[in-house]
Amino acid sequence: MISRIDHISIAVKDYEKAFRFFSRLLGAVPGVGMEDPNMKYVWQLFSLGDLSRLELMHPTGEGSFLDGFLNKREGGVHHITLETPDIEKFRVFLEEEEIPYFGRADMGDTWKELFIHPRDAFGVLIQVAEFQPDDWIADSEKMPPGRRFSVVKSDGGCTVNVAHPGGGTVSIPMSASEARQLADEISSCLD
Repeated sequence: MISRIDHISIAVKDYEKAFRFFSRLLGAVPGVGMEDPNMKYVWQLFSLGDLSRLELMHPTGEGSFLDGFLNKREGGVHHITLETPDIEKFRVFLEEEEIPYFGRADMGDTWKELFIHPRDAFGVLIQVAEFQPDDWIADSEKMPPGRRFSVVKSDGGCTVNVAHPGGGTVSIPMSASEARQLADEISSCLD
């Protein structure tokens, strides 16, 4: 029912300082971001390494939904986002298990979500969402459209890049002997 943790969301007062910290110091690659004028905040997704992601959120003005959260701190983990292949099936499961949820929203085929309040999830705000992970990350972090893998020659072997169902790619460096073994095993599966 839950595919994986998609990202950890961090709310911050000083977005520029947080952006520099995560992108320049830790190497996070900026992906999709957007402003929500109704809730008065901006969010930006980042990719780290092969499969890890985080989101930075910050208020854009007084009356932001983040004001209470940031009232006595510069920033902190705001919520954890879990991916589900079927938000409606997950909603029914929550109701059957008598677990309350709130904030059910559908944004077309792009994003469907609901939240479980921290009081019902051991102190953690949990966002559960149905979406296509590659829609939310930078093009540089994912395979080109229509490709699920690529092989790049390197000194003494190659690197196999594979599209991950959670979005992005996984890169596996291989020696020449490992690459030959992989090719043999794939070939034997096709016989």
